[in-house]
Amino acid sequence: MEATKSAIKVAALCGSLRKASYNGGLVRSAMEICKESIPGMQIEYVEVSPLPMINTDLEEEGGKFPAVVEEFRRKISRADSFLFASPEYNYSIAPPLKNAIDWASRPPNVWADKAAAIVSAGGNFGGGRAQYHLRQTGVYVDLHFINKPELFVYAFQPPAKFDADGNLIDAEVKERLKQVLLSLQKFTLQLRGQC
Repeated sequence: MEATKSAIKVAALCGSLRKASYNGGLVRSAMEICKESIPGMQIEYVEVSPLPMINTDLEEEGGKFPAVVEEFRRKISRADSFLFASPEYNYSIAPPLKNAIDWASRPPNVWADKAAAIVSAGGNFGGGRAQYHLRQTGVYVDLHFINKPELFVYAFQPPAKFDADGNLIDAEVKERLKQVLLSLQKFTLQLRGQC
């Protein structure tokens, strides 16, 4: 990456609120990988748990939102691209993540025309069905997802992928996660017209 290009700012969102969340572990690992081996890319974890459930009655005249929502929307607006870590709940996106997407899509939509990647960890399908549902939601809010590589982590199959605190410990999955991040970086630059 040329020195004249500013670093890509990635906002990372996790749909799981669990303290030892495997999806949270994917986000933490992505942040570490970025710091250690992907120059020109910075990941900021953006917390979704403080957001109230979406309710347009909370919006004020003039397009004002509750303070916590305004701050969240500012962080999303400042990002160049997004990394979603999405657990699968009942074949779909986790409610905290969908709630965050809905708040940031309220006019003016702050997701629009930005690159995004999805990673997931879970049971039988590794969160794959949630990823596909998130892609559908992304169409409406004008997100542009990378197509490949995909990362579905089968969290409960040996060998162990995560430790008891939800930290990613599997070297192969870390390498696959790095490839997702590199693809996101390249696609973000393409959308900016810098690649």
